[in-house]
Amino acid sequence: MARIYSEPWSDYELLDAGGSKKLERWGEVITIRPERNAYFRSVKPFTFWQKKAHFEFEEEEDHQKGQWKRLKPDAPTEWFINYRDIRMKLQLTKYKHLGFFPEQQINWEYIAKKIGKNDRFLNLFGYTGAASLVARSVGGDVFHCDSVRQVINWGKENMEASGLSDIHWVLEDALKFAQREVKRGNRYKGIIMDPPAFGIGAGKERWKIENRFPELLKIALDLRQEDGFIIANTYSPKLDVKDVVEIVKNLAVSEKCGVDTLCMKTGSGKLIEYGQRTLIEPV
Repeated sequence: MARIYSEPWSDYELLDAGGSKKLERWGEVITIRPERNAYFRSVKPFTFWQKKAHFEFEEEEDHQKGQWKRLKPDAPTEWFINYRDIRMKLQLTKYKHLGFFPEQQINWEYIAKKIGKNDRFLNLFGYTGAASLVARSVGGDVFHCDSVRQVINWGKENMEASGLSDIHWVLEDALKFAQREVKRGNRYKGIIMDPPAFGIGAGKERWKIENRFPELLKIALDLRQEDGFIIANTYSPKLDVKDVVEIVKNLAVSEKCGVDTLCMKTGSGKLIEYGQRTLIEPV
């Protein structure tokens, strides 16, 4: 399995990593966040990091939530950064992220090349919408699905800040929406999926990606146009890469498929592996 690399740009840089943490620059704001895949030693000591950073996220014992510690008194809790032609609002959340996932940059570049004017594009588990905005910025007819109203509203704010309009915002369980789209006979030129590792569904059912990934991929294949593509990102350590490869091989028997490790390099020369990226294309 190959490594594929997302690249930094003017408003984002992975500065350093190590000791299960990473140092990042988002525009003018620098943060320290937990990163379980940074199991090596950082190039610069944490004392150096803390002098540079505006915020550091401190995890609770369950490693799911926590709180941000302000390291510089005038640091903003909300701000915007740019990528290509889109503008994204960042803000501190109790789940250590800022509403933007820069390791996805390689996927956004792919979408920008493959989606043309009026091509239908579906973003499942779309969150705050970077992939949706990229697809819309190149003329795609974009459907963005997420089950959380707060992040749908955040995505709309990003759309407006980017000077875009007419994204179809779908507040619904992603899997159920996709199932209904199959029944309705709708098809898409491009589909991207970022399913969570675990969670509780709209009907209080438990979601575990290791159990639902085959079903999700089968539905995406049913929704894809013959000349279209599917991108599926999986980050859970419980979904082994060998299992992902086997599932893809069994379901996408007549397609061009690749399962690769999504990575970023730090400015200090370290490497972080984020998870698997599955890409399915027509032969």
